[in-house]
Amino acid sequence: MPPQAAHFNLISLAIVALVVWRVYQRIRRLVGRQRLHPRRPWFTVVLFPLLFALLAFGALAVPGGTLALGALAGGAVAGVGLGVVGLRLTRFEVTPEGLFYTPSAHLGVTLSLLFIARIGYRLLQLYVLDGHLGAPDPSFGRSPLTLGVFALMAGYYVSHAIGLLRWKRSVAAAAQQAPSATPAP
Repeated sequence: MPPQAAHFNLISLAIVALVVWRVYQRIRRLVGRQRLHPRRPWFTVVLFPLLFALLAFGALAVPGGTLALGALAGGAVAGVGLGVVGLRLTRFEVTPEGLFYTPSAHLGVTLSLLFIARIGYRLLQLYVLDGHLGAPDPSFGRSPLTLGVFALMAGYYVSHAIGLLRWKRSVAAAAQQAPSATPAP
């Protein structure tokens, strides 16, 4: 095996390990009650649209990229719709300890597993069925189905994060309008 291929395989292994760890963390957060952190929804609202834009520009840069761009757009629209449904299924709690929410575990886990299955199938297709063990396949990130599944997940997470931010703002506004427990002097 040439040194470049070995180097690529090590980098690929490191990236796969990082992705597996992040997916595990994300799924773990989807199955129970959690505290609303001040920065986490903002991170989601900023990161996923940036990734979406990068993928969209990448799709436009290749011949026949309009199909991939259409898959991105369709996946995002469907993801936003699922995010709205997910917000309706989310349980919100205001406690003395802080703001908590319990997302729809079924919806979030299903979307994450769909994404994992699609990436796993693409890796199986590229490295086992096609026998590409050396150089990376340049079409790995351009598959319309893979891009559509990513956009579905991104649309869901962004719309859910926006809903959490709106809920947090409405709770803060309600707390400011509530009469104070101590009388004014």
